Amino acid sequence: MTAHPESDIVTEYVLTLSCPDRPGIIAAVSGLLAERGCNILESQQFSDRDTGTFFMRVQFAALPDTDEAELRHSFAALAPELGLEWRLYDSATKQRVMIMVSKGGHCLNDLLYRQRSGLLDIEIVAVVSNHPDLRPLTQSYGIDYHHLPAGPGGKAAQEAEILTLVEHYRADLVVLARYMQILSDDFCAKLPGRIINIHHSFLPSFKGARPYHQAHARGVKLIGATAHYVTADLDEGPIIEQEVARVDHAHSAEELVAVGRDVECLALARAVRWHIEHRVLLNHDRTVVFR
Repeated sequence: MTAHPESDIVTEYVLTLSCPDRPGIIAAVSGLLAERGCNILESQQFSDRDTGTFFMRVQFAALPDTDEAELRHSFAALAPELGLEWRLYDSATKQRVMIMVSKGGHCLNDLLYRQRSGLLDIEIVAVVSNHPDLRPLTQSYGIDYHHLPAGPGGKAAQEAEILTLVEHYRADLVVLARYMQILSDDFCAKLPGRIINIHHSFLPSFKGARPYHQAHARGVKLIGATAHYVTADLDEGPIIEQEVARVDHAHSAEELVAVGRDVECLALARAVRWHIEHRVLLNHDRTVVFR
């Protein structure tokens, strides 16, 4: 088998965009790519009739001699004509992820396993916790663990340390894998669209503390978990994914908690995967998810 020279390696990109809906958007984008010899591998689009906004995700392969800077310049030149908000990503670049967790380790363990086994194509750069409990699990994967309780300086000092770690590890994404602390408005504002939380409830129902116990008290027949982007509005951020499980009158509150752990892991893993594959586009308080 003959090895191909490095110059023949094809680079794959993902283009995401949104703009006011109008005729000719798909033709303009696909035409631009065709002119530069790019091959479209996957294309999805959605027109939101309520807001008149068009969304698109295109995954394409570029010729080996394609100049990325020139490609970006071409899209920048097209943007004013169509009113595009666009981003271009190199598919080979792994997202650097920092995980925040408290004492519950099920979501952390699931993400660590998926990353190591190749099911989730990310680089987990560090784990931060307000408790020391999950240090052995984290370090068994060879990943740095930082125990940052809210000390004498209070929450502001703790969050400043967390942001320093985000910068130090060059984290693209922060995942709250059952981090049971409320982040300040200032912290959220510094990382817009870069924090994903798993809420142990099928939002918008049963917000706040002990949602499974709230659900048990109401005799629900379905419980769920919600993965969403974090904003300053507690538990109100744009929803990326939800997962549910059927329960009945025979389940105790503790059994609902146990069932809930599984659905939390599934919803969070999907949300992280779709985010790092650039399949999630923000649409005001909602999301467009190209699965």
